[in-house]
Amino acid sequence: MSFRRPGPPLALAVITATLLALTGVLAKLVPITQQGDAHTLQGFVGLNAPRLTPALDRIAHLADPAPYALWALVLALVALLRGRWRVALGIPLVFFLTGYTTESLKHLLAGPRIEEWLGHAQIGAASWPSGHSTAAMTMALCAVLAAPPRLRPTVAAIGGAFALAVAYAILTLGWHFPSDVFGGYLVAMTYVMLFVALVAWTEQRWPSRRGVEQTARPVDVLPAFGVAMLAAGAAGGLALARPQQLVGYAAEHTTFVVGALGIAVLAVLLAGVMALGFRSSSGTARPG
Repeated sequence: MSFRRPGPPLALAVITATLLALTGVLAKLVPITQQGDAHTLQGFVGLNAPRLTPALDRIAHLADPAPYALWALVLALVALLRGRWRVALGIPLVFFLTGYTTESLKHLLAGPRIEEWLGHAQIGAASWPSGHSTAAMTMALCAVLAAPPRLRPTVAAIGGAFALAVAYAILTLGWHFPSDVFGGYLVAMTYVMLFVALVAWTEQRWPSRRGVEQTARPVDVLPAFGVAMLAAGAAGGLALARPQQLVGYAAEHTTFVVGALGIAVLAVLLAGVMALGFRSSSGTARPG
């Protein structure tokens, strides 16, 4: 797979758009998946505690409109400083389109999903897809797009962890259903892949007069591996702190465990695909 040609990213955009539509159908129309959605959310909300709420709230707000817009400008500037003017011009547009599409889908498909156990803290009817998840994943994927080749594995690892942290925070706070997170991630990936395909096509049609970028080396994966090990170590430390409580909670909320792992897998997969797609083309003329 190489993002040097428009075909692979365009195919990925079609796949993620199809998965987005399927996620919407499952979240809105299929009772059994709606029940699983609610049970997964219940597991997340059950983890919240007064001492955790302030930290979760701060993490969730990292994907608010203000930091989202700021990151669009920062990433565009990074791309511009690297001489990738196509990417620099397109990143703000991608940020706008992902946000606009998510908000439009929210209002177009708005419908109540009432859960008695939520009491007076019901999730709003206009919640699918999640705007915060869309924003976090857009920031992560575009950061990979703007980064130099040798930094892309590390940026992908950090970006994926960031998108996952925002998702887990908004779920634990009870702002969204898990299916909202899946939808937000897929909106972001669809538009980013469409943009990557467009950049590759324009590069083929009107090649830029620049040299070859420095090729990524196997050793460049080590920082990304370190980030992954650090995250795994933190999770393992929390598990070892109260192993009996963790095992008991997981046994009582098996749907939550499956849902949480599914979100993590999707976050890692999307960020990883971005890094691998560019890694395979980093030894040739760079797109953008």
